[in-house]
Amino acid sequence: MFGHRKPLPSVVVFDLSSGKKGSWAKKLRLGQLLALVLQVNSSYLTKKEVKITMEQVKTSGTDSYNAVSLFVDCHEQEGRGDNIAIYYEDKKITYREVREKVNQTGNALKDLGLGLEDRILLLLVDCPEFVYSFFGAMKIGAVPIPTNTMLKPADYQYLLNDSRAKIAVVSEELLEGILEVRGNLKYLRHIIVVGKPQDNCLNFADIIDGKSSQLETAETSKDDPAFWLYSSGTTGFPKGTVHLHHDMAYCAEYYAKRILGINENDRTFSVARLFFAYGLGNGLYFSFYVGASTILSPNRPTPEHVYEVIDQYKPTLFFGVPTSYTALLQVEGAKEKYDLSSIRHCVSAGEALPRVIFDRWREVYNMEILDGIGSTEILHIYISNMPGQVKGGSTGKIVPGYEAKIVDANGNIQPVNEVGTLQIRGDSTAAYYWNKHEKPRNLLRVIGSIPVINITRTKKAIIGT
Repeated sequence: MFGHRKPLPSVVVFDLSSGKKGSWAKKLRLGQLLALVLQVNSSYLTKKEVKITMEQVKTSGTDSYNAVSLFVDCHEQEGRGDNIAIYYEDKKITYREVREKVNQTGNALKDLGLGLEDRILLLLVDCPEFVYSFFGAMKIGAVPIPTNTMLKPADYQYLLNDSRAKIAVVSEELLEGILEVRGNLKYLRHIIVVGKPQDNCLNFADIIDGKSSQLETAETSKDDPAFWLYSSGTTGFPKGTVHLHHDMAYCAEYYAKRILGINENDRTFSVARLFFAYGLGNGLYFSFYVGASTILSPNRPTPEHVYEVIDQYKPTLFFGVPTSYTALLQVEGAKEKYDLSSIRHCVSAGEALPRVIFDRWREVYNMEILDGIGSTEILHIYISNMPGQVKGGSTGKIVPGYEAKIVDANGNIQPVNEVGTLQIRGDSTAAYYWNKHEKPRNLLRVIGSIPVINITRTKKAIIGT
């Protein structure tokens, strides 16, 4: 159980002057911030309107709610059990099969002693076992923590001890990073390996074999912790951002459905891996929200591999980052060799998309890239270019369901073309940072009933272009 919940502190501030590698601060500083302050008011939603829309996504109106009911269980119940949920290498996995594996995984984790609000670290390449572990843990009320696969052993030691995770599910090729520090892990009880059996570890296939494919859903609420994502931030150690059971539905409804128009006939493919907040939406819960398909690959997303996946599996929604679009454009003869005609929307986030890359992609493939801003704390994109309203070199408009304004040091709204603090409000924002209550600044706060995140620009930006 969570025995260390602390009051929510004052404010989150990202200092753009530090520009630490990998931080959202640096990514925002590298590009232009489109602050359409005059258009913000028309995008605001009242509390009443937010309540109505959240009822539409089945996350309000009742205190009893578990995200797995919406993202996994409902598909078979509503006649989508035979829809392909996951394309993975040569496998096509249906929603019925996903539900069975999720339930078997949940039962296996319960038998290992994992319970309500216990943490479980997922150190996995993009694979079906990630999906089974993520939703299987969540269904029994435990809290999965998707984890960056590119860290060092000392980082994993910190994350495992900070989160107090009892179990780690690890891809075979990533296991050495955990074994190297196993003797220093204070709370870890079991390591479950996806792949070949390993000494002194449990094997994923073995522990779920023979388990019941039926599983009772834990009695959670929409405001209970569902999963964590560690955010590097701009200073200090990574911070565990605690997301609730309703957060994924909020992002899927307001961005994936209302901006991208995702439906059950879509196929998603994401260059960003599932352990990223951006990738988790792109590659998992967006498609699972509507009964669509996701394309998962365990391989490094080299330009050639990305082209091969697109050519083979025909995604309709493609999610990249500026560096991946740049790399794709540098592959000689790619347009003639690979078929990208299945894609109806290309999305970019993670850092500002240079205008030259936007223009070149449109010139070569006759497709516009929908650039946007998001964060681990808010879970996905909250400012985005809209289909049919794309402006190259700009960040876009406020995503419905979110509020934004540019304010000065006193909280007053800034005029257009003035630099200030970008204040974002939306109900997908993380509830709090784990165990970081002592910091008076650089943390999340709540205004009324909806959390707020501020991004402070300390270097001059081009606004309103």
